[in-house]
This record gives sequence, structure tokens and C-alpha cells, in this order.
Amino acid sequence: MTTVLAWWLDTAFGRHIDKRVAERTEQLRQETARIEAALRAAKMHVFFQDRDLRYKTVVSATGEGVGAALLGRTDEEVLPSTERDAVIAAKRRVIATATPEDCEVSYVTPEGRTLYALHIEPSFGPDRQVEGVTCSAIDITRLRTLESEQRRLSDEVKTTLQRYELALRESKVTVFTQDRSLRYTSISNPIAGVAVDSILGGTDEIILDGESLDAAAALKRAVLDTGTPKETDVSIRFHAGDVHWYDLHVEPLRDVTGTVTGLIGAAIDVTTRKEDEAHLRLLMRELTHRSKNLLAVIQAMARQTARHTNSTELFLEQFDARLQALATSHDVLIEEGWHGASLRDLDGLQLKRLYDSTIDQIAIDGPTVLLKPEAAQALGFAFHELAVNAKKFGALSVPGGRVKISWCRRPEPQGDSVELRWEESGGPAVSAPLHRRFGSVIIERHLAHAIDGKVQLSFPKEGVVCDIQIPPAQLVGFMERAAGRSSPGQAR
Repeated sequence: MTTVLAWWLDTAFGRHIDKRVAERTEQLRQETARIEAALRAAKMHVFFQDRDLRYKTVVSATGEGVGAALLGRTDEEVLPSTERDAVIAAKRRVIATATPEDCEVSYVTPEGRTLYALHIEPSFGPDRQVEGVTCSAIDITRLRTLESEQRRLSDEVKTTLQRYELALRESKVTVFTQDRSLRYTSISNPIAGVAVDSILGGTDEIILDGESLDAAAALKRAVLDTGTPKETDVSIRFHAGDVHWYDLHVEPLRDVTGTVTGLIGAAIDVTTRKEDEAHLRLLMRELTHRSKNLLAVIQAMARQTARHTNSTELFLEQFDARLQALATSHDVLIEEGWHGASLRDLDGLQLKRLYDSTIDQIAIDGPTVLLKPEAAQALGFAFHELAVNAKKFGALSVPGGRVKISWCRRPEPQGDSVELRWEESGGPAVSAPLHRRFGSVIIERHLAHAIDGKVQLSFPKEGVVCDIQIPPAQLVGFMERAAGRSSPGQAR
């Protein structure tokens, strides 16, 4: 009975033990499967090496084949020559010091070079002595690739940002952002003489005032309320008193959900454009005024020419010549930007245009003088009429005749005036005309009125003389030039 009972107990206990072993084995299998799945997901390998660095246990993310290939081998047999010495040295230090270490090692696989982060831990035996190392190797190839790409992109963004900032500094564009309270959160350049640090955190009251402040605030509030970009022109008065104009463009700034969180805008300095526009309007008004004056002069010239001619052919001839004289005066003015005309150039061009073949009979002498436009046009007419008369009846009608044009400065309380003389000699005997014709009227009346000066036309028998006094108000200025005089007998 005792024997049977012992046999039964032994059999039952054995079955119980077998069951527990089977259960534990299944649990171990499941846990091992989970660990291997986790290792595969993490691309991690775990292995144990003894003190000779011979692989004893290998759990690989790539399957049992890799572990079987490593078992029983050493690092001298497994690792590439470029990595071997450093890794072996690290593992031996861990065995010697019982202190964990980390390093990186790369392997060449059929898929390419793979980089691993290697963590080395000392492995202790029952006697608490180091009997080897336990290593975990994590595939960090993608991580390092991403880090390299991130560095590349960061460098690219940094370079782009530097170019952007340089472009903004060298341009007249200021880019800024503001929150919903219209406080500046960023700004690229100082504005209105206020430094960037002083603007950040503040509102437009720091740089704007008056109507400009109200206009900018209304525009920005409208952008926040409607989410629609808007633009306008604003003026800013700098601390030095200068007024600058800006073309202000503002757009809503949105977060990832599309909610308007503030504003982003650009202010472009358009002061030069505004000044150019104002200057252009001034020029247009001046052009209109001058055009009306020119038309009035041409109309009066046509009436006077018609009054002193008795045929259409003669009228056209004289009228065309006088128009050319007016055009020549305008050419001289245009060369100087309509600021004034050189008296020497005016003389020379008017005479050379008419009498290029007899130019050696004409002498011009005097300092360089700049005439105002009205005086230049009137004197151009006078020189034309004097030259035409000299060619028809006076000194230039014969080869031996001479014309001398000279001028000098005369000090006056208001400034230097100019005394100019036209003097003919060597021509036919002269007598005073019985009737004043158009040329005499132009010289004695129109010229005197136009320059608000004195004009005296006389007719001694030796040749016509015309004395003209040009007051300071009709002069732009006097400038002596090193080569600014023409020798007698040369017209410029």
C-alpha cells in the first residue's frame, strides 16, 4: 500500500512539475518572442561575450541566422579592420574596470554600411567577478542620416536667412510682425531713427503720431477683423525733422489652425518716389508756364514780322529765321538743364548758325557769365537781329568789316552787373534809319523790358553800336574758367 501510494504521489507530482515546466517554457517563449519583436522594431542586437571576447549568446533583430554566424567567434574575426581596435579596446576596458562604456561602430552589410550605437556593460558571475560583457547595438544609421540632413537644412536656412537679412539691410524694406494687441514681436530694421530693441514690445505710438498713427491703426485693425491684406501710404517724421514716406503693406499672420494671431507687414521707404512725384508736378507746372510764354513770344513775333513785311515769301523767310534763333537759345538752355545759358555760347551759336563763312570777322571777348532763361531768350533775339542787319547793311556785308562783342563786370550794391557792347567797324558808312523796323523794336524795347535793363542802339558812321546793361537779377552767376576766353577773331 505504501509503495502504491508513493508511486501515485511521485507520478502526480511529476505531472505537476512537467506542467509547470511546460507553462514556464511557453511563458519564456512568449517573452522571448516579445523581446525579439521589440529588438526588431528597434533595430537592436543584444549579445554576450566572455572574457576572451568570444560570442556566447546573440539575440539579433535580423533573425537567428546572424546569431548563429557569430557564436563562437571573436571580434578579431567579425569586425572590419577600421573599427576593430577601438571597439576591442573599449570592451577590454569595461572588463578591466567594470565600468560601462558607449561607442559607435559601423558594419558593411549587403544593404550598405550600417552604423550602430554600442553600449557595453560588464557581465558578472555568481562570484560577482566580471566574466565578460553584455552589449546592445542599436542601428542609428537613419538617425545619423536625419541628423546630417538636419544640419544641412539648418545651414541652408541660416545661409538663406543671412541673405534675407543682408537684402533687407541694403534695401529700403522693413519687415515686421505684430500680435493682436499691435505690439511688435519682430522688426528687421530700425525705423524713424528708433532702434529695433526700442521698438520690440511696443506699439506704433513709438514711431508714428497724428494722422499717420490713426491711419495705420485703422488699417491694421481692419486686417485683423477681416483677414484681408491691405496697404496704404504713411508719413513718419524723424527726430531730425525730416519726413519720410512709407508704402505700408499688411497681411494677417495665422497659426497652424488658420486662426489670425497677429500681423505681418512690410514698410517700403518711398520718400524718393514721393519727392520725384512732387518734382515732376513742379516741372509740369513750369513746363506749362514756359510753353504759354513761348507761344506768346512766337505769336508776338509773328504779328511784328507780318507788320514789317509785304509778301508771304519774305514773311516766311524772316519768321523761320527768327524761330531758328529762338530754338538756338533753347538749345543753349537745355545744355545747362534750363538753369541758365552761357553768354559766350549764346553769342557764338547765334552768329555761327547764320554766318559760318564769315566767323573770322567776329571777335568775342569777356568773362564767363550765366544768364537766366528769360534774359537768354531776349538776348538771343537781339544778337540775331543785330547779325542780320550787319550782314545786309553793316560790317558783315563786306569782307573787310569786323564785329566785336565784348562785356565786363561792373560792381553794384546788389551784385555785379554786366555791360555788353556790340560794335561794328570797317563796313559801309552808317546813317540812322528814318523808321524803326522790327529789329530795332526787338533790341530797344523788347530786350530792355525782358532784362529790366538799359539798351542803347546808336548809328555812328563808322558802324552800329549797341550797349546793353544786364542787371544782377538776370544773372545766375559769374565763373572764370581757365580756358574760358576766346581770343579776338574767334567765336565759340
